[in-house]
Amino acid sequence: MATLRNARGGRHPDPVRAAKIAIEAGADSITAHLREDRRHIRDDDIARLRAEISKPLNFEMATTDEMVAIALRTKPHAACLVPERRTERTTEGGLDVAGQRDALAPAIAELKSAGIRVSLFIAAKPAQVAAAAAVGAPVIDIHTCAWCEAIAREERFQAEAEWQCIRAAASQAKGLGLEVHAGHGLDYATAEMIAGVPEVVELNIGHFLVGEAVFVGLAETVRTMRQAMDRGRARASS
Repeated sequence: MATLRNARGGRHPDPVRAAKIAIEAGADSITAHLREDRRHIRDDDIARLRAEISKPLNFEMATTDEMVAIALRTKPHAACLVPERRTERTTEGGLDVAGQRDALAPAIAELKSAGIRVSLFIAAKPAQVAAAAAVGAPVIDIHTCAWCEAIAREERFQAEAEWQCIRAAASQAKGLGLEVHAGHGLDYATAEMIAGVPEVVELNIGHFLVGEAVFVGLAETVRTMRQAMDRGRARASS
């Protein structure tokens, strides 16, 4: 919603109003991505979300001094650490935890000491899952884009290979004591499927919901997504 607003400027559509509608329709939390260049959420949006919404706020952020300082000052419920490059429209890949342990560990410790739940947005690779546990992150958020794109392209074998990687990463993370989340590129069908993975307890979905909202409204889109997730979880528990 913030990206749509920023494309033209001004105040419409208001992401805080959108967050409240989503919560009323069944969203469990709200994710806000504050980038270095403020192309998505802006500082005043973060402050208003923190003050006005009734559900947890998840602050998606790069591990920079500026972003860590904002998180410590704002104290959202959660902070999801992601890689960030100015040239990308959205987060294109997972965080290289294995290659950035020394840089990530102090920031993770600082955020955790402030009572902020830290998650790491990573590819479904064994080395990255192990590194996430090693640096002290309590949560991983599995990057699902490659799987979703393979399904969209009807590349059955590639989709199955990506799915098996996701399942293995979720199982590995659970065995290491990590909480497992997932997201990026999910639609109704893929969200329903991955919600059925027993280890996955949270899905973070944004772009698809906003795109569908253009046609059917945000509340209806959130309700339909909630129903898809609930169906997936119900099948897994039956």
